[in-house]
Amino acid sequence: MAISATINKVSLSISDMDRQYYQQHELTMAMHPSENDFRFIVRVVAFALNAHEDLVFTKGLGADEEPEIWQKSLSGEIQRWIDFGQVDEKRIRKACGRAGQVIVYTYQDRKSDLWWEQNRARLARHANLRVLHIEAEGAEALVSRNMQLNCTIDDGVVYLGNAQTSVSVSVTART
Repeated sequence: MAISATINKVSLSISDMDRQYYQQHELTMAMHPSENDFRFIVRVVAFALNAHEDLVFTKGLGADEEPEIWQKSLSGEIQRWIDFGQVDEKRIRKACGRAGQVIVYTYQDRKSDLWWEQNRARLARHANLRVLHIEAEGAEALVSRNMQLNCTIDDGVVYLGNAQTSVSVSVTART
């Protein structure tokens, strides 16, 4: 019998001083059995960095034709396509053709450094692509089935925490 996804409820309060965006989001997020706590937090951080009333999680890891997070216009056009990890270059090329903006968040230092070195030249031709790397030491301690998180973004630095723990998250652009 296959292991099913774990459903987590996340109450996320975002104070993004860089974009002047202050909002509370009630998220229901599935955590795939193959996903670890750190990757889950990376998805929460990515949501906070791109927060918008139309930004939603999709079917996730199991969907080939969708990103993990996207924002669509009222007419159904994909405005923002967000994926995670070491994404296949063909998938990125296809996403860049379908969406106004594509963002890939990497998060495992050695694996993502190697992936970036192998794909940098091919990815440079996509004007609507941004590749960002997230480092968040200790952030997996924030994960539970029901989370109340505060996220403050100020001058490019992300602070994520709950009543007991707070972590600083570094987000750097791959160039």
